[in-house]
Amino acid sequence: MRVKEVGSFKAKTHFARLLDAVEKGEKIYITRRGKRVAQLTASEEPKRAKFGCAKGPGFYMAPDFDAPLEDFKEYM
Repeated sequence: MRVKEVGSFKAKTHFARLLDAVEKGEKIYITRRGKRVAQLTASEEPKRAKFGCAKGPGFYMAPDFDAPLEDFKEYM
């Protein structure tokens, strides 16, 4: 992975190009007066639950899970 430092003004001016570089695997540090203040890296895809993951012996749902709560009966 290639690492690059870019000043804040240049980062603002060339943001689209920096995003292209990040997509290709570069890590970019944004600096202010020569000091690193931010890091621009590619995001990781969020992990998704597998379809049917609630089926199995470790998952239990009460038969009345969607019944009104006692505390709110007066409002219904």
